[in-house]
Amino acid sequence: MPQSRKSLTAVAGAATLALTLALTGCSAERISPESVREAADEKAGGAFGSVDCRDAKCIALTFDAGPGPYTAELLDILAAEEVPATLFLLGKKHIDTYPELVVRAAEEGHELANHTWTHPRLTEVDRDEVRDQLQRTNEAIEELTGQTPTLMRPPQGRTDDTVAEVCEELGLAQILWSVTAKDYQTTDSDLITERVLDQADRDGIILLHDIYEGTVPAVPGIIDALKADGYTFVTVSQLMAPGVPEPGKVYR
Repeated sequence: MPQSRKSLTAVAGAATLALTLALTGCSAERISPESVREAADEKAGGAFGSVDCRDAKCIALTFDAGPGPYTAELLDILAAEEVPATLFLLGKKHIDTYPELVVRAAEEGHELANHTWTHPRLTEVDRDEVRDQLQRTNEAIEELTGQTPTLMRPPQGRTDDTVAEVCEELGLAQILWSVTAKDYQTTDSDLITERVLDQADRDGIILLHDIYEGTVPAVPGIIDALKADGYTFVTVSQLMAPGVPEPGKVYR
């Protein structure tokens, strides 16, 4: 694809996300992975992946709203490709239905994160419900894996100052995205692949869903194309190392 078209696609995606965030009423600054790394020193404590993303061309592959019926296939692909991912897990009918996949994902080195219990728009519920949605999911993941998530993704990217405050109290940084395939709109795996590759850039955070029919079949092509273009896949936390994302703050 011509660079000009790729740039226009990325700008359009960023503008859409910016408008969505503006409408939610969150006053928090959106922080880039690069700025986290630049602000950190070697004692900051962030764990590196296979590379140092201050030097390497890194990108993070993330999946929302699983585990589900396609997650086992996804994990097979990621294992074969030796690619780590960050999985933003949903509670009801997901964690509680596929607990063995949560355990497997943890054992295979993927980063497990929080996507709420029932996927409400957190900006439309009260503070106690925000807390319950996040705390219940954290507890379910911890019970299964012994790991307590430090990252969350608000459903639909909708956040506000109340959500930020509750996340800070619970030790959760808010992770948005810079690349979206809008895979909830299509089952066309080739189109999903094209949309991701059009927007991919260094330090990108790719948003996909492992609950839709067309998404997981697109993953091998996405991985192969990005590897061929010199990218190294890391988790969201590894993308920011040696920095560490701070609870309550918003990253993309």
